[in-house]
Amino acid sequence: QVQLVESGGGLVQAGGSLRLSCAASGSIFSISTMAWYRQAPGKQRDWVATITRAGTTTFAGSLKGRFTIARDNANNMVYLQMDSLKPEDTAVYYCRAFGGGFDYWGQGTQVTVSS
Repeated sequence: QVQLVESGGGLVQAGGSLRLSCAASGSIFSISTMAWYRQAPGKQRDWVATITRAGTTTFAGSLKGRFTIARDNANNMVYLQMDSLKPEDTAVYYCRAFGGGFDYWGQGTQVTVSS
């Protein structure tokens, strides 16, 4: 069993930055692909970024250059650095751990960007 707990969300002005953290419990973190998703009010959940266990990163096209994903395997953490935030980045952000035969999600953290 894996538990994912996101933190770091909050209210920020447009142009500001936030760093989200996801703490993972359990022994499978090091073999998990980790990802961030987001869901704006009334919209579907969208993929934001992925980092493999080897550290390879991919981003949704519109976010590359403003968002960075990183992981700390020693401490079972994954991070999402978000810069130059825009009001349209407002959403609940979710952490996901998945791999061969498993798929876990966190409860989400709210990010609100004011104009």
